[in-house]
Amino acid sequence: MDLKALAAHLNLSATTVSRALNGYSDVSAKTRQRVVEAAQALGYQPNPVARSLAMGRANAIGIVYPLEADDVADPRFLQVVSGLTEGLMEVNMDLLLASATHKGELDTYDRLVHGRRVDAFIVARTLCQDERIDYLQQAGVPFLAYGRSADCQAYPWFDFDNEAGSVLAVARLAGLGHRHIGYIHASLHYNFAHQRHAGFLRGMAEAGLPVASQWLLQAGLARRSGYQAMMGLLDQDQRPSAVIVDNNLAGVGAVRALLDRGIVMGRDISVIVYDGIPPDTLLTQHITSVVQPTQHRTGKHMATLMSRLLAGGHPLSELQMLCQPELQAGDSDGPAPG
Repeated sequence: MDLKALAAHLNLSATTVSRALNGYSDVSAKTRQRVVEAAQALGYQPNPVARSLAMGRANAIGIVYPLEADDVADPRFLQVVSGLTEGLMEVNMDLLLASATHKGELDTYDRLVHGRRVDAFIVARTLCQDERIDYLQQAGVPFLAYGRSADCQAYPWFDFDNEAGSVLAVARLAGLGHRHIGYIHASLHYNFAHQRHAGFLRGMAEAGLPVASQWLLQAGLARRSGYQAMMGLLDQDQRPSAVIVDNNLAGVGAVRALLDRGIVMGRDISVIVYDGIPPDTLLTQHITSVVQPTQHRTGKHMATLMSRLLAGGHPLSELQMLCQPELQAGDSDGPAPG
């Protein structure tokens, strides 16, 4: 049964029936109850397209993402998207992925906002000072940040305790007797990299270990840059006995560099990679890793937070989720060489 048939059955106008079903106060409580009871009894199902147009809803969540070759090749990102898609489908919403250049990211946000293409956004790969978050706050557009910024008190977010993860990695290596630990990291304008870097420094201080600046190398979020950074460490006159890599994309390249040099991980040099090595690398060695909830489960968590956000009525504390990491032992680390 459609809206017109329901209205004819009740001898009311379609407008009155529609407003009654949507809870408008200009329809009396008695009429609203009559309409709702009839709709339930007759099995009325609203047309989702007409309903979204009438209510100004797109029934879609947007992610604006500066996609590069390495992002597309990262199965972990695709797993997050898969979990998000599955979670949003349960509440009849779609996920719209909009590609953008780094320089044109805000323009893409602006077009989606003014075109009313989405009801809310997920802001991915957050920065310490994030102009995307500033824009959405000023525009009054709902959003969920996948990660935090330096000031994260006033908006919803899902994140991991990145600092704690690096502390775990340093404590693991220090416990194995390593005193010379190198660190390969992404650009520190990414908030996750800033947090993990802070955790590395904190872990070294807690273990009473010196930080050697020549063993702290920045790499991009790419396999090639991780390869080059590890080669840079290996070419130094004195090498660290262990290396922590703060992201899995650079981690793949770093591991490849060690294999190309014939270095045995866990014996010659110990390695810990944040988020581990993606399975598509076909690497048989089990890399010791700082691990977090699976990417698919992460996507489902964010879909739940987004549903709460759009439903309204939830305190901010219920729209912010921080997950704790764990250290997963592999065979890429071992006692420090004598």
